[in-house]
Order: sequence, then structure tokens, then C-alpha cells
Amino acid sequence: MAGTDPAPVTLVVGDEELLAERAVGAVVAAARAGDAGAEVHDLVGGKVGVGELTQLTSPSLFGDRSVVVIRSAQDLVKETIAEVVAYAGRPSDDTVLILAHPGGVKGKALVDGVKKAGAQVVTVNKITKPGERLDFIKGEIKRAGRSIAADAAQALLDAVGNDLRELAAACSQLAFDTQEKTINAAAVARYHKGRAEVTGFNVADSAIEGRLAEALEQLRWALGTGVAPVLLVSALAGGLRSLAKVGGAPRNLRGGQLASHLGMPPWKIDRVKRQLNGWGPEGLSRAIQAVADADEQVKGGGADPAYALEHAVQVVVASRTGR
Repeated sequence: MAGTDPAPVTLVVGDEELLAERAVGAVVAAARAGDAGAEVHDLVGGKVGVGELTQLTSPSLFGDRSVVVIRSAQDLVKETIAEVVAYAGRPSDDTVLILAHPGGVKGKALVDGVKKAGAQVVTVNKITKPGERLDFIKGEIKRAGRSIAADAAQALLDAVGNDLRELAAACSQLAFDTQEKTINAAAVARYHKGRAEVTGFNVADSAIEGRLAEALEQLRWALGTGVAPVLLVSALAGGLRSLAKVGGAPRNLRGGQLASHLGMPPWKIDRVKRQLNGWGPEGLSRAIQAVADADEQVKGGGADPAYALEHAVQVVVASRTGR
């Protein structure tokens, strides 16, 4: 979008944070490409007062362009939403307004109103599938003027995990530090040695399958090599969710029908079915709650993320025989 004249009002919708930020940044860059001196006002929805938008979008005596960014627009109060919607219907020629909304019900009146008023809408789709993450990796490497082999992309995903920010950072570092035009699996192994072998998924599999000593050893090793606690707790939660999904699937579905119903590849369903041995509803519920508690702890609710993760792993293993 940079290098083109942006729409007077742009609505960025979606909760994929990194991609939403990039979409907002692209509009800001496009506005400043047309006027390098444009003043940027970066606001947060919950702190935008009534009348503030009107003040910021009032014509300048010197004809200077301004850019107003409102992030977390779902948190705007009712009166301010009405002000924004009214402005979107008759925007100023000297201002570019960018609204970032995660989607969902909260603040839906804003989304509907500015869409009806004719705002440009940029939709940021959530990346949920492994194939989409692999495409993201390939896209990041391409942005750096390089390419990456399919097995190298998979190795990088296995090593770094699902967080897009970490994947983007890893891609940037690889592109900067390697010389080959096409990045191969050997290059990934050099810069992520060990992390591909011991990831959150290994920890989760060991815990779910009841191998406590192995799970704890892998957990400590992963933390020691720089794997983010949030990725580890996410892997544990994902493993338990898979158990719940497969365990609760209709018994009459088989093969491709079951895979389509669950949104999981057949090989993963087969593995989860094997892991279900020894699990019951009460034990699974207890394990999911323990991981939810750990998630809160590693995201700032506790002082020791490592302890919270070790405790969660212990509870998961102990819950495995719960019926």
C-alpha cells in the first residue's frame, strides 16, 4: 500500500496482531509517502475522549496533512463511536484516519457504521493452520529477497513454534546471517540447534503420554535454550485440546470424514487416539484447568514462569489416570 494515496478512512479488522500492525503501518507509510511532514497521532480506543477526533481532524491553517490512528477501536465509548461514524461519512481532505478493530461483537456498531460510510476495509485473517504458517515463513523470506526450501521452512516452524512475531524475527535473522540464495535445512539447524529437537510439542507429548521425568527434562532444556514459556504452555494446551476434540468426536465418523470434521490431518488423529489411552473426562478437565492456570502465570500473573510450567506438567501427568 505504501507509495499509493491512501483512503481517507481505513478500517483494519482482525485479531492477528502482527499482521494488523503491519496493515496499519502500511497505510501510515502510504500517507507519509505523499507528505513526509504529515503528523501522526497514535491513539488507543479506551483513551480517546469525546470531541478529540473532531479536534485532530480540523483543517490546519497551513494545510498540513495529519494521520490519526486509533488502535483497539472496539474500546471507544458510544458517543465517540457516533463521532467517528459521522466523520467517516464526510472525512477531511487533510486527514487519513485508520481504525484497528479485532473483530467480534464489541464495538460492532463502529465496524458497521464506518463500512456503511464507505471506509476502505482491510481484513486480516487469523493464521491457524500449519500450511498457512509455512506460507507465512516463505512470504517473510521472500520479503527479504530470498527463498527457502520446503524442508527448511518446516524445520524453522518446528524449531520456533507458532508465534508469528517469533517466526518473523527468525526469518529476518536467517535472511541476514546466511549467504545462500535459497535457505536450506542445514542453515536452520545451525541457527536453531537443539530447538527443533526439543520444542513445546515434545514436552506436551511426553506429559500427555505420562512420561513425567522425560517431560520435565525436556521442559528445562527447552527453557534453557530460549524457548518462550508462552510457546510451551500453548503446546500443552493444544495437546489437551486435541485429546478433547478426538475423544468427543462422533463415533460414526471414520477416515477422511473424521479428519474433515475435526480439522486435523489423519496422522495426527491416529496419534491422538493412541494418546487417549488412560485419559478420562475428569482427568482431562483437571489437566486443562492446570494449563489454563499456568497460562495466566506465564503471561504476567506469577513471578516464576518456569515453576508454573513444571507444576502444570506434573498435574497433567498425574491427571492421566483420572476417569
